[in-house]
Amino acid sequence: MLSKNLQQVEENIALACEKAGRKREEVTLVAVSKTKPVSVLSEAYGIGVRDFGENKVQEICEKRESLPSDIRWHMIGHLQRNKVKHIIRDVALIHSVDTYRLAEEINIHAKKIKRIVPILIEVNIAGEATKFGVDAEETMQLAEEISKLDNLRVKGLMAVAPYVENAEDNRHYFQKIRELSVDIARENIDNVSMGVLSMGMTGDYTVAIEEGATIVRVGTGIFGARTYAANAK
Repeated sequence: MLSKNLQQVEENIALACEKAGRKREEVTLVAVSKTKPVSVLSEAYGIGVRDFGENKVQEICEKRESLPSDIRWHMIGHLQRNKVKHIIRDVALIHSVDTYRLAEEINIHAKKIKRIVPILIEVNIAGEATKFGVDAEETMQLAEEISKLDNLRVKGLMAVAPYVENAEDNRHYFQKIRELSVDIARENIDNVSMGVLSMGMTGDYTVAIEEGATIVRVGTGIFGARTYAANAK
């Protein structure tokens, strides 16, 4: 089933890219593997998946011990400052930076291991009270503040769009994120680039691609419904 699901997602991505006049290589598929056991991740790895997204630091720490070292781990969930040290060495991209204090903490630990850490600024584009992310109006200022931290590089934005039944309902949010990224790019801020737009999930990733997503985060579309267990292994 997993192989069939992945094939369908790949076909959908290819079609969305074609519709938008984009190349398939412009979009990275991150398999959102939160709550899934190592055995399932191993199966996904076996059919070519290399980018996995996790919501919790603990799951990254547990799973990376049992899986190949060439996996690119994406931290896509809310990151607590006291957990940064556990993933700073291994995470490929932190999508969910939404405060200067968190960025500062990441920078402190990055300096200790002499690593330049790529991050995205998480934007709560719909202003939902129940979600993390900086307000769109405050994103530029946050990018400017983070740019002064030597061991971080802002690579773009992550969008947290509402859950919707109809993917088209989120199109205008994806457009707003893309416009925001263009506005920030125009400022030519040191250590800040806007080449990455992480937006779109299982229900709306094709629309996100049409609006410029360079990373889509697909969980249910690949792995099926989430499972919750005390032990992620």
